[in-house]
Amino acid sequence: MSEIYTIIVAILGLLAVSGLFVGVTNDAVNFLNSAIGSKAASMRTILIVASLGILLGVVTSSGMMEVARSGMFNPALFTFHEVMMLYLGVMFANIILLDLYNSMGLPTSTTVSLIFCLLGSAIAVSLYKIMGTPDGSLSSLSEFINTSRAMGIVSAILLSVVIAFTVGTAVMYLSRVIFSFRYIKALNRFGAAWCGISLTAIVYFAVFKGLKNAIAGNEFIQMIDQNIGIALVICWAICSLLLFFVQRFKINILRVTILSGTFALALAFAGNDLVNFIGVPVAGFDAYNIAHHSGDTQMMMGALAKNVPANFLFLLGAGLIMILTLWTSKKAMQVTETELSLAAQDDESRQQYGSSLFSRTIVRAALNISNGFERVVPASIRQKLANRFETADIEHSGAPFDMIRATVNLTTSALLISLATSLKLPLSTTYVCFMVAMGSSLADRAWGRESAVYRISGVMTVVAGWFVTALGGFIIALLVGLVLIYGGTPAFVIITLLCGWMLYHSNFSKKAKHNHSESKNETLPHSAEEIIQNLRKEICSTTEAATRLYDRTLIAVMRENRKELRNMVKESNDLFYLSRERKYALLPTLRKLQSSDVNTAHYYVQVVDYLNEMTKALAHITRPAFDHIDNNHEGLSKDQARDLMRINDDVEEIYRMINTMLHTGDFTNIETVLSLRDELFESIADAIKSELTRINENRSNTKASMLYLTILNETKNMVLQSRNLLKSQQYFLKHKDSSPRI
Repeated sequence: MSEIYTIIVAILGLLAVSGLFVGVTNDAVNFLNSAIGSKAASMRTILIVASLGILLGVVTSSGMMEVARSGMFNPALFTFHEVMMLYLGVMFANIILLDLYNSMGLPTSTTVSLIFCLLGSAIAVSLYKIMGTPDGSLSSLSEFINTSRAMGIVSAILLSVVIAFTVGTAVMYLSRVIFSFRYIKALNRFGAAWCGISLTAIVYFAVFKGLKNAIAGNEFIQMIDQNIGIALVICWAICSLLLFFVQRFKINILRVTILSGTFALALAFAGNDLVNFIGVPVAGFDAYNIAHHSGDTQMMMGALAKNVPANFLFLLGAGLIMILTLWTSKKAMQVTETELSLAAQDDESRQQYGSSLFSRTIVRAALNISNGFERVVPASIRQKLANRFETADIEHSGAPFDMIRATVNLTTSALLISLATSLKLPLSTTYVCFMVAMGSSLADRAWGRESAVYRISGVMTVVAGWFVTALGGFIIALLVGLVLIYGGTPAFVIITLLCGWMLYHSNFSKKAKHNHSESKNETLPHSAEEIIQNLRKEICSTTEAATRLYDRTLIAVMRENRKELRNMVKESNDLFYLSRERKYALLPTLRKLQSSDVNTAHYYVQVVDYLNEMTKALAHITRPAFDHIDNNHEGLSKDQARDLMRINDDVEEIYRMINTMLHTGDFTNIETVLSLRDELFESIADAIKSELTRINENRSNTKASMLYLTILNETKNMVLQSRNLLKSQQYFLKHKDSSPRI
């Protein structure tokens, strides 16, 4: 047997490890978000509970890898060489696709990714066999491929989205009407019975979904399954009684329920979704062993159709890697933040997504329905219902949502997944958990008028991404499979190096950038003093960056340097978007500042607005400049260039003084800046008059004139806002120094 197959098995092993990292990063959101979002426990406790669930899930899993072995294709019709190329194409496509989603912070289904990558790669190898046969026909493709499984996954997407969202909304609405946001009294009265229902659903889910392979064939379990109604009632009574006694010891039974649900979801994830990460490499290893014993690389792989449990050491090793990833992955937290931002109770949270026609239409339709509801329902009933939905953080945790909603999310997800499993319906765990969370946040009135449009756009982005997963995985695997099967060893080496570089670039080359952003997030200011200190640093860095970008933009325009202008557009956009995000986060910050000093809060509002306007003016200079050169328009004339360089020198002198005063806090030369600003405005006015004269005398190009006038006007706006910024900083420091010390 050629040594190339040994190398392929080794690469499949490495990709299996990478697949575990990428897969856990994506799927951790399913079992962590309810506990993290409600702050039911410390992060350390949540991760310990989830780790125990993962460990139990992998060691009790039967390790049946039939999906990878024969779920999408008939292995008896493929040779060993063809099967190895097929599996290699699947792993390359699967890892790249999931890593791309994780980098964007979007949750997707690893099951969908695996199935459609298998489908695409299997079709690629099948086409190779059909085209290599003299009497081959595309009509025989169905003999090689199992398309019914793929159609089942597509239907799962639609079922998951509609059912999970609807049920999540209904259960959350009913739960909130019962408990309200001030749930302490109601929880003391009948919380044990209510949490008993949740714990029963979670236990049923853990047993019949997470441990179904380990307990298959057990007589006692079969008896329970045959009398499931009575069994669930008995389980509910026992759980309720246990929780009642636990509650007597002043233990929060909501925390117990949430952590139990986290354990159960992690257990089911490890026990049933493990095939998505290591199924293909394990199947490839088994195929290698079969062919190695026979010594024939052209033998048919019908033996793969047999259900053979995976090696226990493989499962245990995979579990340890999953736990390690859970504790160390930063991308997992990024995916988690995406769902939490869409489900947070705070209507003023920063929006990650824009508006769309579809989302605006839905919100308007919802408002019309709400108005119709108000006309039909008596005012007294409406008022009582409204009182139940008055937001109150009685837990004083500052969590995105409370533990009532977290319990609903876990219970509803567990019930739906368990029900689908018992009815053999193909529901996706990722889709159910995400859409239940979205439905519960809608019912909880987290989607207020200030954020509903953006949150709906975010949900639609994620849902659309699920369909793109299927299409993208299929296309990538199809192309990679064709290249591998036709290209042989050279193609294998090239694609291996290419995919290795992509994974390295995604996970390591941007490490410094990610660490920088993480360090910023880890040191978010909390006190008024810290907020002001950070803002002062940002003022200095922003004005320095604006000075540099302005100078380089004008020089690049005169030299018609398209590449440099493109970089200037990117950097100026980054400055502008950063200031815009700060402006969107204004209200939460003001609440911290108002508690200490109203004048400080007023200063903060002014500075944030001035910074936003200054960076906006800079962006309005760089973008038209790049568009002008990018469209190959005629450059600036000598007169225009001369005037702009004179303006640039004046701007540079003004900003040099501004930056010095901002750094030192010495504003004795502020009047000099004011005089220089007035002189600059006169120079700009003279330059505009000169250009108008050139236009009247037909000595100027229209496009160049428009760009020239735009630069002059936006320069005036930029300097004006910078001067206002400096003045505001002076007033603030003067007020701060004169404030009485306590």
